[in-house]
Amino acid sequence: MFHAYRSITLSSLQTKIGWDAVQITPDDDVAVALRDLSGIVRVRCSDRIEKIALLELIPFGHKFAFSDLAAGQEVRKYGTPIGRLTRSVLAGQHVHVHNLKSQRAKIRGG
Repeated sequence: MFHAYRSITLSSLQTKIGWDAVQITPDDDVAVALRDLSGIVRVRCSDRIEKIALLELIPFGHKFAFSDLAAGQEVRKYGTPIGRLTRSVLAGQHVHVHNLKSQRAKIRGG
């Protein structure tokens, strides 16, 4: 697969950068997969690399929990809340529409 903005493959990008996923800001509860992931992965967290054991396949571009999260908990990505969990999630589990209710598309008004 090619990176959207450059003519390099994601697999070669991953080899060059040395990590498989990224925690965008230090306050984020999730990390984002830089390619399809499974097993033990390296996550870039600010100036360090953390290892996380994934509990399921995480597709390219999707989120996974960086730590155990409780049902009803607000989830942060980009340093801001993006939704609330509809059930508990363990570190390394996929965080997506099946367990996260988005707060981005709330309709306001009366």
